[in-house]
Amino acid sequence: MNNRTMSKLEFDKIKTLLLSYTVSGPGKVLAEKHQPSSQAGQVRAWLTETAEAVRLLATGASVPISAMEGMESFMALLGKGKIYTEQELGNLAVWLTSVSQMKRYMASKEMTAPTISSYADSMHDCPALLEELDRCIRHGVLTDQASPELGDIRRHLAAAEDRIERKLNQLLGKYKSALQDPLVSKRNGHFVLPVKRELRRQVPGTVWDESASGQTLFVEPVDVADLQAEWQMWKSEEERERTAILSQLSDQAEEQGDKLKWNVEAMASFDFIFARGKLGRTYNGIAAAIVDQPYVRLVGARHPLLGEKAVPLTIEIGGDWRQLIITGPNTGGKTVALKTIGLFALMTQAGLLIPAQPGTEIGLFQTILADVGDGQSIEQSLSTFSAHMDCLSEMLGSANARSLILLDELAAGTDPGEGIALAIAVLEELLQRGSLVAATTHFNEIKRFAARTKGCTNARMAFDSETLKPLYQLEVGEAGDSYAFAIARRFGLPEKVVQRAEQRLKAAVRSAAGNAAAVNNNAEAELAMEAEADAIVETWKPKPERAKKVKRATESANEPTNEELQDGSPASKKPFEVGDCVWIYPLKRTGIVYQPANERGDVVVQVQKTKMTFNRKRLSLYIPSKQLYPQGIDYDMDIVFESKENRKTRHQMERKYVPGLTIVTPPDESKA
Repeated sequence: MNNRTMSKLEFDKIKTLLLSYTVSGPGKVLAEKHQPSSQAGQVRAWLTETAEAVRLLATGASVPISAMEGMESFMALLGKGKIYTEQELGNLAVWLTSVSQMKRYMASKEMTAPTISSYADSMHDCPALLEELDRCIRHGVLTDQASPELGDIRRHLAAAEDRIERKLNQLLGKYKSALQDPLVSKRNGHFVLPVKRELRRQVPGTVWDESASGQTLFVEPVDVADLQAEWQMWKSEEERERTAILSQLSDQAEEQGDKLKWNVEAMASFDFIFARGKLGRTYNGIAAAIVDQPYVRLVGARHPLLGEKAVPLTIEIGGDWRQLIITGPNTGGKTVALKTIGLFALMTQAGLLIPAQPGTEIGLFQTILADVGDGQSIEQSLSTFSAHMDCLSEMLGSANARSLILLDELAAGTDPGEGIALAIAVLEELLQRGSLVAATTHFNEIKRFAARTKGCTNARMAFDSETLKPLYQLEVGEAGDSYAFAIARRFGLPEKVVQRAEQRLKAAVRSAAGNAAAVNNNAEAELAMEAEADAIVETWKPKPERAKKVKRATESANEPTNEELQDGSPASKKPFEVGDCVWIYPLKRTGIVYQPANERGDVVVQVQKTKMTFNRKRLSLYIPSKQLYPQGIDYDMDIVFESKENRKTRHQMERKYVPGLTIVTPPDESKA
């Protein structure tokens, strides 16, 4: 999977949480190296392990997972002929004890967790080695029972020490005036007396140390030199015997090297599996059902990093539509919805549980790619738009039918007209490749693309227009508004500034309406567009007032015309004629009939400068052609359907032949 995408979708934060639940170094290494897989068998196996771990943790019993302290360095030197210390061999004994405990624990949980309990069957508790270690080492020290020779040496050593101490206690009285304190201590393995520096000559012997101030010298009196030599001899014998015993124990550990390495791997796997279970329990996660085809259906999904603040999200991609265009105001939760989709897909493919409800299904993807955030980079000299293009280029280089593509703020960061055209072209390409796409946008052109394109659909983040607060709920099937003016008012932008912006928007829409009317010679189009401008601004006004105006506009748009009332039969039963103004239900606007219905009932309608095909059932008569054009004359419909340049060219061709002169007619759009 793409590392940049996993970072943008915050999968790295999920892995950090996962690492915090491991208890051993090798387990942490496994978690750090873990990556999502696109292999169904592997993912299902991981999810089974995690679900079983959750069941075992839910019983409340303590799982005997070893922290394996000291085992990393031990295993690194295994097979190199090292003689291990008592501390290292003691750690080995503790670890083998935990291996034995894990085997017994898993054997008792065979019914609850049949899969992971079977992993313990392959572990080796090495009973002979463990018994020998327990006999020879206790609390990090060789016991007297490690060998008969060691026991005998230590008895002689203890006797020598006792003779030295008795002799020194006798000398305390002899050298009392020269001593700093009347006590016996040990320096560098020698028994000594604390002698005042200025009286050093009164105590013959060897100086082995001095105090920090230099006023006290620690002297081994010559009176105990012979006894000290005897003690030193037995100490050397003890060291030789200690080395021989540790060498023997190290050889026994080396003989079990393969089993010990396997034990480390198995215990690390248990650590990693139970860390996944602990993580899943923190947010009451479930294992998503894995389906064969690329598909995402999340039911009651809650982003795991939002905690209690997360609002459940229900969303679907890959069934009736492969592209979901999410709209709505800023701060409404669009980006969180994208991240939730991508993060849950990554978590599932990594064998992690997800905070969702039963009914959640996820297919496996070869690639999951996300363009979330503006991506600006000073170091790489990337602007917002350049960063988007870099991501899109990477996506188009690998996108296929098993890809999940997440695009945040389509067409952002550049000229809106060019950005929108580029965004729609990218969506068309991804649709052709069969990739699953979830994208967010504020642009109406992209919303209309989703509304009329098969395999695409709109969705909006719900927004309370009265309180101007987002509800963080996704509603599929309808495009949402950006509520820019309302939000601007909420955050205290001066009223006169907002009103001026509303006026400019009306002027811009009406200007577009005027241009369309000039081309179509259709006053009704201009009136309709002006009404649309008013409706856009009304969207951002308080709900009660807006509802009344929207109701009036809806009733007006759907009123039956005079034609519909003649003879008591609706006009929808009569065939459309060229030039009729019709209401297009999918687009929720009007158009002019360019070609009447064919035998399949398909009608070609001109919407502004574009010719589109709709089935007869999706249209209703809005204004008959005889009410739109001058009566009693043969009206030239080319004025409506042809561009000014094509009409001039046609007149020239009718008068005389002009070499190279052609009329270019744009192709009809596909059936909507």
